[in-house]
Amino acid sequence: MLIFTLPVSFLPGPNNLLSAVHSSKFGFNKTLPLISGMVIGWFLLGVVVGFGALFIEKDSTLLTALTYIGVSYMIYLSYKITFSLSTEDSNISSEELGINTGIILQIVNGKAFIHLLILMTVFGTAFGTDIMGKMIIALLNVSIKLMGWITWALFGSALKIKFNDARSGVLINRAFGFSLFCVAIWIAIPR
Repeated sequence: MLIFTLPVSFLPGPNNLLSAVHSSKFGFNKTLPLISGMVIGWFLLGVVVGFGALFIEKDSTLLTALTYIGVSYMIYLSYKITFSLSTEDSNISSEELGINTGIILQIVNGKAFIHLLILMTVFGTAFGTDIMGKMIIALLNVSIKLMGWITWALFGSALKIKFNDARSGVLINRAFGFSLFCVAIWIAIPR
């Protein structure tokens, strides 16, 4: 389970990129509410997927619909990030993302569904088949994911310190926004 979860938790993905770009704009401390929402959403999604794994696995239409809803939301976020101004903008505080965005991103994150579906079907009995077993797997998984989100947020903060002028802020936003767009397109491509 660790071999499956650990590498994926540090690769570029919607949560990691959003943690980095938000932290590069607003700083690490103001990114913690967003990350808290990601933790809550990922854990709840893990428990739901744990119990619904068989149904979700058999209903490819549902998984496809959730994937495209998630891709649409990620493209929207990538647009907002790409075309947002640097941290020098006086209206920037209204664009801070919080707990609700972190939770919503998990609900519409097709990559999260697929990751958790694989996790719960392959390793779903590792800690038992009852609610406690599923919750333990979801809790262990979100703990590992949290390390990745924090790492990417720290990376974003380091970028903010290193490149602190307005022009650099815009370039960082565009690079992260484009990266998030690319991840969304990658998720949308059928395999």
